[in-house]
Amino acid sequence: MDEYLEAMAEDMTKAHEALIAALAKIRTGRASPALVQGVMVHVASYGTAMPLNQLATVQAADARLLVITPWDKTTLTDIERGIIAADLGLNPSSDGQIVRLPVPALTAERRQDLVRQVRRSGEEMKVRLRHVRREYNDIFKDAQKDGDISEDEERRLLGKVQVATDAAISKVEVALGEKEAEVLEV
Repeated sequence: MDEYLEAMAEDMTKAHEALIAALAKIRTGRASPALVQGVMVHVASYGTAMPLNQLATVQAADARLLVITPWDKTTLTDIERGIIAADLGLNPSSDGQIVRLPVPALTAERRQDLVRQVRRSGEEMKVRLRHVRREYNDIFKDAQKDGDISEDEERRLLGKVQVATDAAISKVEVALGEKEAEVLEV
């Protein structure tokens, strides 16, 4: 049964990591390479679509500017098109060597929209954590019904599942609070 508890902890950790990755992609008015993490670029000379991070180095030059340095200069216009096609609300500009991606300041209304998006992501993650809890609770209840564990052992395991779920949800709350503060920061 300890193997199940370890698997449950791993599932909850993966869920938390997924939330952190999702929150990193939410624009906060501050330049972050995570903003372009999922951008796919169709490279005409290669005849395929590739992730931006496999074509270039992405750096935050300052709080409002991302600098994208392609390893192959012939992909520069493809990178610009890929960023525009990703519909991030960002307008790339190129000087023939690098792509500059200015990150404009957010309006108050847009900040509120982003806070709602953050909360929605957090709620989805809490639902995911509750599904994990239900899955492992069912496993332990079935084990007790089948006679593999005693009622006392079942109660102890269900208690551990609840404690782990509460801890994971509190981690989600902390991450959401931090991201909301970051989004609302002017």
